[in-house]
Amino acid sequence: MKEIFIKDLRKDMEVTDFFMVKACGIKTGANGKQYLDITLGDKTGEVSGKKWDVNEAEQPALAEIKEKDIVKIKGIVTEWAGQLQMRVQRIRMAVPEDEQFIGDFVKAAPEDPQEMYDYIFGVAQGLADEDLRKLCVKVLSDNRERLLYYPAASKNHHAQLGGLLYHTKRMLMTGERVCQVYTTLNRDLVLCGVILHDMEKLNEIVAEEDGIATGYSFEGQMLGHIIQGIKMVDKLTLELEIPREKAIMVEHMILSHHYEPEFGSPKRPLFPEAEVLHYLDILDARLFDMQAALDATQPGEFSDRVWTLENRKLYKPKEAGND
Repeated sequence: MKEIFIKDLRKDMEVTDFFMVKACGIKTGANGKQYLDITLGDKTGEVSGKKWDVNEAEQPALAEIKEKDIVKIKGIVTEWAGQLQMRVQRIRMAVPEDEQFIGDFVKAAPEDPQEMYDYIFGVAQGLADEDLRKLCVKVLSDNRERLLYYPAASKNHHAQLGGLLYHTKRMLMTGERVCQVYTTLNRDLVLCGVILHDMEKLNEIVAEEDGIATGYSFEGQMLGHIIQGIKMVDKLTLELEIPREKAIMVEHMILSHHYEPEFGSPKRPLFPEAEVLHYLDILDARLFDMQAALDATQPGEFSDRVWTLENRKLYKPKEAGND
């Protein structure tokens, strides 16, 4: 079983443990010698690794290592350009007898996927608006299998096993409370927008059952999940004979939830529920990225720069009693 996680690595630490390969290749250095350039990962993060001076006898076995393989590494943690790096001394492929648990190696939402799905489905079934209820229940039912493992992104926020469900559930929980404060909001429309706004990431992103995104589909690259979502809702609302005004309002919520044209939304929100959807989305995304950065930061220190947060460095307060 895995014993050391990437978040626990420290300079000069000797490591003998299992990691998942995120990227790997044999390269030639400036000195003309070949080396293994590898990125290692587990559920807590990634670290770059190097195995220097690869000889001809080692090359065939190393060349067989590919992305998503589980490997056993013996090495020493060093530092390069301010970042930790693994100096690999020995490496081999994991074998069945090693009995590794995939949950140790991939980032996963902190809640059970089936429980998250049941929560979201329960919200959909509880919508008072019959049209919106039919629409959400059908979309959730038709996509249940993939929802149980799909990430919400290929990188950045909620790029993890069950990430799409986790993102949606937290937005629903916050949306419920926002509607309790701003009582003029149409609760059913807000919650419907939350459930559907990112649903077509299922067809924009290419991901396998380990929750790791491997790229984008052809349609995803050409259109993106916003346009794909509008197409999906337009088709289903016609099939379900949902009034056009209501259908178009749902489509507009999907269309405008990124808010800015440069982020994929050609129109900004034109009614309150669409405005709320945008801020629910951005709130959950930013807090996720902030927490991920702070989880990798020691108390009393600043995080690395976070690209998704305008390259800010975040501060993690000292723990109580450590002043």
